[in-house]
Amino acid sequence: MEKKDLNFFLNQNVQIELSNFILSLFCAAVLSFIVHLFYIRFSSTLSNRIEFSKNFVVLGVATCIVIMIVKSSLALSLGLVGALSIVRFRAAIKEPEELVYLFLIIAVGLGCGANQLIVTTIGIFFALLTIIIYSKYLNNKKDTSTEIINMGIIIEENISDTQINNLIKDANKISLESKFISMSRSESNTTVNLDIRPTTFEELTKLTGVIKKEYKNSKVILSNNSDLSL
Repeated sequence: MEKKDLNFFLNQNVQIELSNFILSLFCAAVLSFIVHLFYIRFSSTLSNRIEFSKNFVVLGVATCIVIMIVKSSLALSLGLVGALSIVRFRAAIKEPEELVYLFLIIAVGLGCGANQLIVTTIGIFFALLTIIIYSKYLNNKKDTSTEIINMGIIIEENISDTQINNLIKDANKISLESKFISMSRSESNTTVNLDIRPTTFEELTKLTGVIKKEYKNSKVILSNNSDLSL
């Protein structure tokens, strides 16, 4: 490459059409705001969603402006690389999900800044559709599978076989799955141990109340056994 060609690339100054510039900024702002709404609605992060996402629109628009400016000049592009090498992004990212949404906003700014509005819009809406589907999948999975609870029933009396069977039947009625673990009986004590997956924890609480009411000298011990498989 001759010196004059190098000077051309370094000193080129392509004018940006104002109409395209405004359209790209508008698209970046709208898409960033939509991502902001999706983050508040579908994010499972424990941090303050509104506080974290309040700058999404500004970040998307700022990225769009930077890309539209530097894409017209090789010199500006090289200068941007040097500037970014000394700028440090020190915001605290507590969860990976926050990074995903930040990358979506940056993708909005890059796409709109490169004037690829249709491709960017389709890509962002596809990503948001994926978020909706995955969120519903996780919610359904959460609703249909509760934790495994180890239920220990200790009664300070020697109850009959029929009463023991009734206890196990009552536990089965409020469980999606159940597994008999152990039982011990003595002249003054009866202990039954079960692993159950309750339909709801409210039903499990009601059952403990029924047992306490029927057997005055009884104790029900519940412990998390979610690392076990029925």
